Amino acid sequence: MYRTYVVKHAQKSARVPVRAFSSLNNQLKAWSEIPLAPPDKILGISEAYVADANTNKINLGVGAYRDNTGKPIIFPSVKKAEQVLLELEKEKEYTGITGSKKFQNAVKNFVFNNSNKDPNGKQLIDSGRIVTAQTISGTGSLRVIGDFLNRFYTNKKILVPKPTWANHVAVFKDAGLTPEFYAYYETSKNDLDFENLKKSLTSQDDGSIVLLHACCHNPTGMDLTVEQWDEVLQIIQDKGFFPLIDMAYQGFASGNPYKDINLIRRINELVAQDKIKSYALCQSFAKNMGLYGERTGSISIITESADASKAIESQLKKLIRPIYSSPPIHGSKIVEIIFDEQYNLLESWLSDLDKVVGRLNTVRSKLYENLDKTNYNWDHLLKQRGMFVYTGLSSEQVIELREKYSVYATEDGRFSISGINDNNVKYLADAINAVVNK
Repeated sequence: MYRTYVVKHAQKSARVPVRAFSSLNNQLKAWSEIPLAPPDKILGISEAYVADANTNKINLGVGAYRDNTGKPIIFPSVKKAEQVLLELEKEKEYTGITGSKKFQNAVKNFVFNNSNKDPNGKQLIDSGRIVTAQTISGTGSLRVIGDFLNRFYTNKKILVPKPTWANHVAVFKDAGLTPEFYAYYETSKNDLDFENLKKSLTSQDDGSIVLLHACCHNPTGMDLTVEQWDEVLQIIQDKGFFPLIDMAYQGFASGNPYKDINLIRRINELVAQDKIKSYALCQSFAKNMGLYGERTGSISIITESADASKAIESQLKKLIRPIYSSPPIHGSKIVEIIFDEQYNLLESWLSDLDKVVGRLNTVRSKLYENLDKTNYNWDHLLKQRGMFVYTGLSSEQVIELREKYSVYATEDGRFSISGINDNNVKYLADAINAVVNK
């Protein structure tokens, strides 16, 4: 017999063996051995920026839109949609595991049918070959498809462009997939590395998953031309790759979201021709509707048949249920209202988006105009599209910008240009010139 201690709880006594305390103590020691994780690179930049006392400081790290005064905005069309919602909403009940049917149909019509402009997309919708689920924004959709492919796709290798959004690799690794880079960008030339892109894809295992950025490649802002996409899609057909498309910045390339989905239309055509059997799309309204904190996105899987869609939808529900059970409803209802013809908000939203992209393009041009081209060719800035410029600056130069001039950006030289405005563009350009020309 061993000694016991009396533990009193809720007016009851229990005799707890000493060995139980010893076991608990050993487990608590294990907590102390957990290493401190490094801070998130982008969020860590924001924290350092906030702590900086320099009144000229500039935050070019976070990919969220700011207006010409440096302030975040709510799209006027979104405000109007919220006013409609305020008047009409009568409950806050849970939505289904994969979101509301109205939201799913809005996404399908907007993205795949190109709002009644893509007959191939319409055929896929009408034949029941698209399964759409609302997710927790774009990151949530990437994690859900990562988990889904890990469960049901034989080849666990996922090919991602080098460079890509840093969280892509983390999400896919945690989902059980094996990320491997394919060539995309040549930093020494500040341009696409298209020949090596094709070679690196061709050398990969047949049946691999391949991640494609639909538009506004993050972080480089350099997209493939229509002709280049056709070459890549031919490789995908020849190698039997499963295409996984990430579309976080639809509308930010041209100012018009319908012009930015050429890749989707082309793949729909290949699916209709039975040249590509299936693909998946991760999509978000965070950027193009400014619904960042609402976490409103979707995953769509294009299947081989209506029967396959039923099975896939059932497995998506089974996968999502123990993670977050069902998605949030406020952002999705805003999306539903904007796409609902009776409220006449679609054109207003398209105008809002065009103005946002127009300001970013103006800022890009002003930065270019103020940069010294004597010792450095900045022409690549004008080729890039979206919320970022991939400057080509070294990590040492980026650190110098931060330490000497309070300019905060990721060390790969990616600048979020929405943080630039009329009040700081000259200061920023002068700081960059000083670092480059020293």
